Amino acid sequence: MELALESVDSGSSCDFGRSCVYTGTIAWAGPTQPLPMEHDPSAAFVRLFGDGTADAQARQARARQKGSILDSLMDEVARLQATVSAPDRSRLSGYLESVRDVERRIQKAVAFNAEEPSFDRPAGIPDTFAQHARLMFDLQWLAYQGDVTRVVTFMMGREFSGRTYPEIGVPDAHHPISHHQRDPIRMEKCAKINHYHVSLFSEFVEKLRTTPDGDGSLLDHAAIVYGAGMSEGNGHVPENLPILIVGGANGRIAGGRHLKFAKGTPLANFHLSLLDRFGVRIDRHGNSTGPASLD
Repeated sequence: MELALESVDSGSSCDFGRSCVYTGTIAWAGPTQPLPMEHDPSAAFVRLFGDGTADAQARQARARQKGSILDSLMDEVARLQATVSAPDRSRLSGYLESVRDVERRIQKAVAFNAEEPSFDRPAGIPDTFAQHARLMFDLQWLAYQGDVTRVVTFMMGREFSGRTYPEIGVPDAHHPISHHQRDPIRMEKCAKINHYHVSLFSEFVEKLRTTPDGDGSLLDHAAIVYGAGMSEGNGHVPENLPILIVGGANGRIAGGRHLKFAKGTPLANFHLSLLDRFGVRIDRHGNSTGPASLD
């Protein structure tokens, strides 16, 4: 599940001529295949739980249907694949797998939603940042409770964000003041924004901590990675990144530690190791050069 608090114009150019999709997307199916990020909580709710128009019996009946709408099209798909180039076959396969993935998500949501969720469908995007963030965090909390999904990417702020935060005394746009040129006033405003984001994240963490799940809590069984792609926005410094892992990870990662990796270690090395801890065995991820020790 891919969520965000800001939309991205994938057709525009952002940084050094690159498409904005590269600076505004953190979930990818491949090097050139971004996964669209949903910033409307109402649409995210429907994606998770449906629109509530069917009764419980109908939802249960659909949940028992494990077939795919693609099953009846496989002969046509096979004929089409035989006539197109290898790159087009790859694109077609990727598209079909995306359709199947959506079907699987819907089936899981329908199964969980045999009864109406005790959470009203949001009316749309809230007026304030805090309301929007809390609502999107609540949707994740609900999804984890119902085991509708076990993996969520959530982008609280995109690169080049022009969002302002007058509610915390920062009427300036976020991205311009991140180029603070060591101005203490601008640096203080950046710190206020960071503190604001973390405070909202901590509310979500506390909700996970107090939600029972099996022999512990949702937090005991989760590994939530919180961080950014730069350690210092003034000079676009992508090194020495402050990355936080929150949660018990079901005993797979020991907490209460500060790990420091060698200078120049790609962030993808950390991701590679995290995937390995959860049983995803791959040799390479992004620009990784090898696993980073989490011991």
